[in-house]
This record gives sequence, structure tokens and C-alpha cells, in this order.
Amino acid sequence: MTLKEKAAALCDRLEERYPDAICSLNWSQPHELMIAGRLSAQCTDERVNLVTPILFEKYKSISDFAGADPDDVAEIIKPCGLYKTKAESIVGMCREIEERFGGSIPGSIEELITLPGIGRKTANLIMGDVFHKPAVVTDTHCIRIAGRLGLTKNKEPAKVEADLRKIVPPERSSDLCHRLVLFGRDVCKARGKRCESCPLTDLCREFKAENKSRKE
Repeated sequence: MTLKEKAAALCDRLEERYPDAICSLNWSQPHELMIAGRLSAQCTDERVNLVTPILFEKYKSISDFAGADPDDVAEIIKPCGLYKTKAESIVGMCREIEERFGGSIPGSIEELITLPGIGRKTANLIMGDVFHKPAVVTDTHCIRIAGRLGLTKNKEPAKVEADLRKIVPPERSSDLCHRLVLFGRDVCKARGKRCESCPLTDLCREFKAENKSRKE
């Protein structure tokens, strides 16, 4: 089986298991996803989802955030950790969107990553969920599972993204990443993985290697 065939099989099986490929972060407007993505750095999506309703009730638009006092934003997002740095970048990114992009979130990864606090992970999330373009969100679940399956030998997010873009059908890439998050939480955990209930063992390089070593 080639890597492209394995990637297609992965898409098929996770699509069957998780028909609804939904982002784990709650949002209703594009800028809310951008900000939630920034808050998710070194923080769980669950905690971000507890904080954002309060944040988005007070600041309802990009313009509101651009005019906000970073200290006030920091006070609200404190449970997400790194709150001072995140607050500065949230206000900064919104100010730059106002000044450089006419108040609208730019529609390319290259432009997005020029904004304060926006890396390729959040940029890809925006490209997939807001602009519905091919995107590969290399979060911790994606990197871990892709490595275990043998779809990449890399652990650096940008390199994993490049590897997956070569083999995953572009039109399925964004949804696959959302499903990998769900699968990583349910089955293929960082610790305590549940191989006995995994539908991907025949595709998994790590499972095969571990089984082989046990037999030897």
C-alpha cells in the first residue's frame, strides 16, 4: 500500500466513524476562530471554550478588539495561560487587520502568518474552516497519529504539514485534521492508547512494529 492509498483509507475510515468533521473550538464569526486558535496554544480546547463566550460578549468585532486595552483582555483570558502575551497578540492582530487588510481577515496562509500570534497551525485552521480551502492543521493529535501510522517521519509541525499535503487529497485534508483530533481523544491517545478498539491497526506502522517485537 502506498502512502497515498493509506491516507485515502484513513480518510474513509475516520469519515465513517466521525461523519461530522467539526472544529473543537466554538465560534460563530471568522475573527472568533482566529482568536480562539490563538488562545488554544498550550491550552485545551475545552478551557478555551469556557473563556471565549465571556470574551466575545464584551468584544463583538475585530474593531472592538483593535480598540481594546490588552490588560482588560488579559484579565478575561487568564485561565488560558500565557494571558499577557496572548492578549497583546490578539489586540495586535486585530489592529493590523484594520490597518493593513481593511478590517477583513486575509485569505492566504502567507498573509495570515504575518499577523501577531498567528502561526501556520491557526492559519491553516482559518483557511479550512473560514475559506474552505485545502488545509492541514498539524496539532499534537495530527502529528502523533500521522507518525504512528507511518505517514510521516517528522515531528516538526511545518514538516508534517508538508508531508501530509503530498499524500492527503486536498479536498479532504481539513476535515481529516478535525477527525484526527476526535480520534486522538477517543482512541489513539498520547498515553494509554486503545489499540484493541482501533479500526486502523492494519494501517499502523507502530502497531505492527510492536506486535512483531512481542512475537520475537
